[in-house]
Amino acid sequence: MSISAFMEQHFRHFNARETLSAARSYKEFVGNGGKMLVSLAGAMSTAELGISLAEMIRQDKVHAISCTAANLEEDLFNLFAHNDYRVIEDWRALSAQDEVDLQAQGYNRVTDTCIPETVMKHMESRLVEYWREEADAGTSKFAYEYFYRVLDEEDLKPHYQVPIENSWVYAAQQKNLPIVSPGVEDSTLGNIFTARVMDGTIKSHAALKSGTEQLAMLARWYRSVSAEKPIGFFQIGGGIAGDFAICTVPMLIQDLKEEARLWAYFAQISDALTSYGGYSGAVPNEKITWTKLSKDCPKFMIQSDATIVAPLIFAYVLGQ
Repeated sequence: MSISAFMEQHFRHFNARETLSAARSYKEFVGNGGKMLVSLAGAMSTAELGISLAEMIRQDKVHAISCTAANLEEDLFNLFAHNDYRVIEDWRALSAQDEVDLQAQGYNRVTDTCIPETVMKHMESRLVEYWREEADAGTSKFAYEYFYRVLDEEDLKPHYQVPIENSWVYAAQQKNLPIVSPGVEDSTLGNIFTARVMDGTIKSHAALKSGTEQLAMLARWYRSVSAEKPIGFFQIGGGIAGDFAICTVPMLIQDLKEEARLWAYFAQISDALTSYGGYSGAVPNEKITWTKLSKDCPKFMIQSDATIVAPLIFAYVLGQ
């Protein structure tokens, strides 16, 4: 039985029904020519979501990405150091001393997965060269453009530790997808970039394009693409990756005084509870008042683990 057939047979109620409904609507939306932005919060790259997300990109089911800078860098961390990662199956039983021991061994833990600090230092040495070049020339690039350059380096390709097909950043590069990573300073390599400016290794913060420049880039993309096709929003988690990108539409309408389509599809996977003031658990209808979604827009809220649900939805959309 295929994944799609399994979901059709068994996903009948509650979060399962919502998952299937979101998947059906997503498949119909892009099948009718709609475009889709996917936002990634949480540690989705460390969870190796790239295995399914990359295929979605290759098959033109995803057309733009908004992600935390951690997701951007951790896709490449996995590419270069997967064999050195450590998985801790009983991670809930770790004591404070166990955590100290992991730190002493050079690991940074994300739930059950420990990332070796060595890969961060290896990428730092390469990226500092790129950052310094841009700063010295008085030019700048988006964060994702530096990572695309890493993927272009022939001498690094023999060091890949997972199939390149599992990298969603590589798939995005091949399709020339726009990627925004708001709050880039909230990441390991964003911290390193800041430190190298502070110690004088890099002349200027301007080598890395700002969040407002990223928003302008995404708005230009949205304006151009939505002139011909509706654009949907598939949100994994919440936070800055989601809210930054979805604000493109109200900015165009309210601040630039332009006519613009609202987002034409919305689905969110989150384990956050609907609460007082929280964005990650906010129900889709709340976005109506912010000029993000219309009353009639297909809206789905799946309260579950994205590492389980997102690959299932992607498989359904891909007809697997």
